[in-house]
Amino acid sequence: MLILGIESSCDETGVALVDASGSGTPRLLGHALHSQIEMHQAYGGVVPELASRDHIRRVLPLTDAVLAQAGLPLSAVDAVGYTRGPGLAGALLVGSGVACALGFALGKPVLGVHHLEGHLLSPFLSADPPEFPFVALLVSGGHTQLMRVDGVGRYELLGETIDDAAGEAFDKSAKLLGLGYPGGPALSKLAQRGDALAYKLPRPLLHSGDLDFSFAGLKTAVLTQVKRLAHASMDGPATTRLADPLSLQQKADVAACVQAAIVEVLVKKSLAAVKLTGLRRLVVAGGVGANALLREQLNAACAKGGLRVHYPELHLCTDNGAMIALAAGLRAQAGLAFTGEEPFAASGYRFDVRPRWPLAELAQPGL
Repeated sequence: MLILGIESSCDETGVALVDASGSGTPRLLGHALHSQIEMHQAYGGVVPELASRDHIRRVLPLTDAVLAQAGLPLSAVDAVGYTRGPGLAGALLVGSGVACALGFALGKPVLGVHHLEGHLLSPFLSADPPEFPFVALLVSGGHTQLMRVDGVGRYELLGETIDDAAGEAFDKSAKLLGLGYPGGPALSKLAQRGDALAYKLPRPLLHSGDLDFSFAGLKTAVLTQVKRLAHASMDGPATTRLADPLSLQQKADVAACVQAAIVEVLVKKSLAAVKLTGLRRLVVAGGVGANALLREQLNAACAKGGLRVHYPELHLCTDNGAMIALAAGLRAQAGLAFTGEEPFAASGYRFDVRPRWPLAELAQPGL
């Protein structure tokens, strides 16, 4: 079964083709991705209308590129998967509209996929794929969650953020430091030059006794620290005052302290989840999962505890079509419904999108 996957939930257009034949892990035959980072940098963040228009321009050329990589015609596709949600409504509608149009033209089923389930299952495309069951740390954009995963569609929420997610803490802290967009990667890069012990920043809910997260207080502490440093600079001689009161080294130190605080919370909560469940395998997925310090500390902690830890390949940590095609393929192999509704082919290829869509809704009752 060849599944074409389309991702358009935010600021990346991704298309991929996977082979989900048989019962083995679906195999990636080709994928292509276009990032809108350069376009949105001028605005300091994603502009939804611009994102939607750019998806329209990119999705079909990317589809042609993927089919060329695989050496297959469009007619070979057996099903089309697309990101139904969560995400930006307009951007989601582009992918869903194109997917349903292709499905209708081919007379093939069209499958709505949950964006976070795509991230959750993306390590199955890695050179070291996991095995069920496992604990998953899902750190993607506005989501930070710990899940017990017993199989495709068999998810139990163990803990989640009660305010800002880890990715938001990275991005908002980067903005306070004037690092621009996208903030998270820029902050992590700058942190390599900083001293993680230079300033004392909080580790919210680190000792809460549960598996929930909270990073809003960390962002507030960063704001306070930046203001304190800026105030000290502005109190100096007028001849030394600059338009940007923080030195590059001060910014690097703050960045290193922010990263250290976030990573410490993620690592300790993940290990606590593994201990609570009694499982011996941890999966990390989502954009923050590419963070080098997070991987380094998790690798060390898991090696010490005799645990296995799995990640997606670095180029599959951010949003991409491969994870959407993979999720559709794994659901097809498991015989699971994709949307909880009648098949699109039987409903005239009507579609909708779900900008807000809790991952827990995908869990199969009684499993």
